[in-house]
Amino acid sequence: MLTAYITHPDCLLHDMGAHHPESPDRLRAIDDQLIANGVMDFLLHAEAPLAEHDQLARVHASRYLDLLEQSSPAHGLHHLDPDTAMTPHTLQAARRAAGGVIKAVDLVMAKDAPNAFCAVRPPGHHAESRKAMGFCFYNNVAVGVSHALARYGLQRVAVIDFDVHHGNGTEDIFQDNGKVLMVSIFQHPFYPYSGDEPKGKNMLNVPLKAGTRGDGFRQAVTEQWLPALDAFRPQMIFISAGFDAHLEDDMGSLGLDEADYAWVTRELVAMADKHAEGRIVSVLEGGYDLSALSRSVVAHIKALGGL
Repeated sequence: MLTAYITHPDCLLHDMGAHHPESPDRLRAIDDQLIANGVMDFLLHAEAPLAEHDQLARVHASRYLDLLEQSSPAHGLHHLDPDTAMTPHTLQAARRAAGGVIKAVDLVMAKDAPNAFCAVRPPGHHAESRKAMGFCFYNNVAVGVSHALARYGLQRVAVIDFDVHHGNGTEDIFQDNGKVLMVSIFQHPFYPYSGDEPKGKNMLNVPLKAGTRGDGFRQAVTEQWLPALDAFRPQMIFISAGFDAHLEDDMGSLGLDEADYAWVTRELVAMADKHAEGRIVSVLEGGYDLSALSRSVVAHIKALGGL
């Protein structure tokens, strides 16, 4: 069985300007690298549908969803914060991004694919229940997790986040939800300046100092993440797959490389095989150096698919 690869051309429509790091070129670079490495032919390709209002409303307040609709500009840019701007096409792209994770859940739960990678944007893990921030509008992973809980009746779902920035939005949405365990690493102190004090007992946040390399990351995973995941026995694993902790990505100051991303992916595949019938849905978050991002995604997808 092939790893599912879920994306949509609409995800290229959201463009916050030529100099903004969260650009459509991120997805183009990933596709180019997958083709160059001969990986595309070993993936199950699927298009991301549009997330429906009720699916988004499981994790976002109705008033917030209405605000996004009202803020969508007819032309130009409308800034929600200094880093996060809407274009006339942003919500279309964002609904595809969230819908892509829902599609991934359905494919994996139906056993049409053992696992999935969602090459979607805009990213989502900074989006809180009532707030857009950090390039994020809808919390894509949270929408997928909530779909898995509501549609399939799962009782234990794990979220793994290895983006260089703390996934404050995911923590905000799932704090003290006993059906969700979130484990993460992130650079601290660093944007969004949170995570060092977890909001719930179901949050295992591991802040890393600037300059931490792969050995420090692997130690955090081995000594903290894996025992917690093993004890939780997740029925499905979601990954907020940000690749901006890469040594070559100047968005942050951690020092991971492709080998580290492949290693942690293999560890998570083994955990999913043990407890979750292999079920993993991975979702693109950060990663802004195009070469480092695309190489890391290839390593990640190859590890997901056992290639």
